Amino acid sequence: MTNKDQRTFAVAMTGASGAIYGIRLVQTLLEEGHRIHFLMSSAAWQVFDQEVGLDISDKEACLKKLFPSGDLQVHGKQDFSAPIASGSYKHDGMIVVPCSMGTLSKMAHGNSGSLLERSADVTLKEGRPLLIVPRETPLHSIHLENMKRLSDLGAAIIPAMPGFYHQPQSMDDLINFVVGKVLDRLNVEHELFKRWGEMS
Repeated sequence: MTNKDQRTFAVAMTGASGAIYGIRLVQTLLEEGHRIHFLMSSAAWQVFDQEVGLDISDKEACLKKLFPSGDLQVHGKQDFSAPIASGSYKHDGMIVVPCSMGTLSKMAHGNSGSLLERSADVTLKEGRPLLIVPRETPLHSIHLENMKRLSDLGAAIIPAMPGFYHQPQSMDDLINFVVGKVLDRLNVEHELFKRWGEMS
């Protein structure tokens, strides 16, 4: 990929279960040569510890192990000097994956108490793609109302609901299906799953 083809995305991970979705998305985008502004909430690190089984005592080493190469810029949760805190910084979209209901609520109501929330607010106000991958079940009315509120503002809600028509054979197949749906919405080419009509 040439620099001309490189695109820039903000990817945020929160404390919802499903850290592997965010990890796989970042890995795929980096492998394709794109630039990533990366954010993690404090609760996301706890999920890393529980679900991924990595030693998070050295967070920098942990991220290096997951993302050994590529244009990855990591920002602290209160780093409002980061480029993605401003609408004047152009990027190609923001993805919150997985998205907790707490973060969803803050984004839906314009609460910008952290860089993650501020970046989402900026993404919406500038009319750029904001993709939310919620991972919670069951959902009550407040969750659903917040999703509708964000959808009405232009965000895309992409629940972590893998399909089965492609006959998944492994956990990776299920993960790749969800991540592939996110990439489709960003118009990023991939071969993470077989599409309807492509199955033999």
